[in-house]
Amino acid sequence: MRKPDERVHRGRGLTRARFLAGMAGVGVAAGGLPAGSARAAGAGGGARPRPGLGHRGVVYTVGEGETPGTAFAAARMRRDMAVIRDRLHADTVEVTGDGVERLTATAGEAAERGLRIWLQPTLGDVPGRDILEHLAETGRLAERLRRQGAVVELSVGCEFWLFVPGIVPGANVFERIRNLQAGRVDPVAMQRRLDRFTAKAAAVGRSVFRGRLSYAAAQDDEVDWRLFDIVGIDYYSFFPDPAGYVRELRRYLRWGKPLAVTEFGTCAYVGAPETAGMGWDVVDHDKNPEEIKGQLVRSERTQAAYLMQLIDVFSSLGLYAAMAFEFVTPDAPHRPGDPLHDLDLASYSITKTLRDRPFDPASGWHWEPKEAFHALARRYARERRHGAADAGAVFPG
Repeated sequence: MRKPDERVHRGRGLTRARFLAGMAGVGVAAGGLPAGSARAAGAGGGARPRPGLGHRGVVYTVGEGETPGTAFAAARMRRDMAVIRDRLHADTVEVTGDGVERLTATAGEAAERGLRIWLQPTLGDVPGRDILEHLAETGRLAERLRRQGAVVELSVGCEFWLFVPGIVPGANVFERIRNLQAGRVDPVAMQRRLDRFTAKAAAVGRSVFRGRLSYAAAQDDEVDWRLFDIVGIDYYSFFPDPAGYVRELRRYLRWGKPLAVTEFGTCAYVGAPETAGMGWDVVDHDKNPEEIKGQLVRSERTQAAYLMQLIDVFSSLGLYAAMAFEFVTPDAPHRPGDPLHDLDLASYSITKTLRDRPFDPASGWHWEPKEAFHALARRYARERRHGAADAGAVFPG
């Protein structure tokens, strides 16, 4: 599907967050699918979590990059891992993307620095057997790290119904979204194919990895969580008050298993949280250079406040882990003083990418922290001091 970059689809800048949001937009994630094996299993009483966030994380995406200037660089990655541990005060990094070498280098560096690793391969738009083999290779890497003493949890992938060919009709994710929007999908057959592939992925994961296994589902996906040790949800809801988030998230606790929010976040402009995951949809990709649509008001404070509200909710529920989406988005540069071309407005990153030459795709670049970075760092440091890392231990599995 991608090239093969977790963040980019054929140079058009369509991110994973966009796929996630698109699912909600076409009504599939919001209950459009029939009840699958998860509902059939019923709610399993479950242990009651103690308050406090179990593990404090951030998503770090590896990929080829959209341009030569944003290609994966091991030296940059190593510096980022140090920042994640020492300045962001995270104890967990979600290493996601494709390319086993990139995943290996990044997970290995995280392990060297004593970070917990949530390893999630996301190869897509290739035959299912290739996706499963990529998963197997990544799982073997995870198992080697685990045996060497690293704390590693393996996610077998995310949102298979959009990323894996054959579950939803369409040669690529764009065609699948169009088919969903047009109603050219049999939801019963779709769920059956999704269940089948998810079970295969779980079996592959178990065959190569002996640690805890999970999967990153979009909100309201029907998943048989009996296949996994940890429930994983990419979470982009908006409610006017915390009670709405609490009610929604409690549904995932019924399995009596640890709940990890594998992604959460929003963009840095006024009104972005209210889009409930559609904040990315503000770029006109037909323009050259790409332009921001509408008269958006940049607000890093808005992004930071939303993340803090969700962290409060996650902590009150005693969730096992939460991973902020995401550390850096190199292909969405911030252009200060040029709001029409400030692509960082469409980014969920807690840092802003600044190019040395703003419109040169080969330009060097660096990142600077946003208010969300500083807010997370303060909160994560407080969680660490309070010893919240043991909060998730009340769950079985």
